[in-house]
Amino acid sequence: MKSMKKVFGALLTLVLCLGLVGCGGGSGDSSNGGDISGKITLNGSTSMEEFVNALSEGIKEQYPNLTLEPQFTGSSAGIEAAIDGTSDIGNSSRSLTDDEKNQGLVENIVAIDGIAIVTHADNEISNLTTDQLKQIYTGQITNWSQVGGPDQQIVVIGREAGSGTRGAFEEILGIEDQCNYAQELNETGAVMGRVAETEGAIGYVSFEAIQDNDTVKALTLDDVEISTDTIKDGSYTLQRPFVMATKGEVSEQSEQVQALFEFINSEAGQKIVESCGLVSPN
Repeated sequence: MKSMKKVFGALLTLVLCLGLVGCGGGSGDSSNGGDISGKITLNGSTSMEEFVNALSEGIKEQYPNLTLEPQFTGSSAGIEAAIDGTSDIGNSSRSLTDDEKNQGLVENIVAIDGIAIVTHADNEISNLTTDQLKQIYTGQITNWSQVGGPDQQIVVIGREAGSGTRGAFEEILGIEDQCNYAQELNETGAVMGRVAETEGAIGYVSFEAIQDNDTVKALTLDDVEISTDTIKDGSYTLQRPFVMATKGEVSEQSEQVQALFEFINSEAGQKIVESCGLVSPN
């Protein structure tokens, strides 16, 4: 009888141990990073591409079996993907609307980005006021001579409808649905390229896009240069959030998604935010 009890006890201990091992990765605790495996699907903002790709590489140090699978199709498309459940996370380079929040999305701000105003590298103008910028994009100012530059037509370049960068840019300036674009392009890189090759052009791009890039000229706005410091202290006013939207609170998401947000908020994740020229929202 005693031997039977010993066998039963051993079996019970084994079952309990196996149960604990099987549940070990569910907390998303960084100490159990190796236990969390699988993939996270993300869709959305092209402006967030560098940041998301950096996260994809950086997170492997803590969670080697966790893979990020991003697509960069624009903020509105990413938000829609999060709403309909085709992506775990919707990346948006603008704030969520009330309607989007009413459909169950939670606005998780992971970084703050500045929007840089860029011109052709040979442009003589180095500064614009906020009012001048508004008037250029609404078609009230059409020649660089009107802002102290040469007699040259201004070629107004912007992003496509649905772009988070465009939405944030127009909302911050209060010129929604009033812009008079010569060209509307669907990627940050395309705007950079078109401005670089077009004399008289002006465009707007994510701050991180101009890091170590001298193909275009970044203007000061109201005599304030765009930089990490001026974005952080608010003196550079043309700035917007980088949002990773989830359907419901982060605490309600899979262990994989929770692990990603824990990583972003960790020291290693914050270093990635900084390395991409972004500012922590905390």
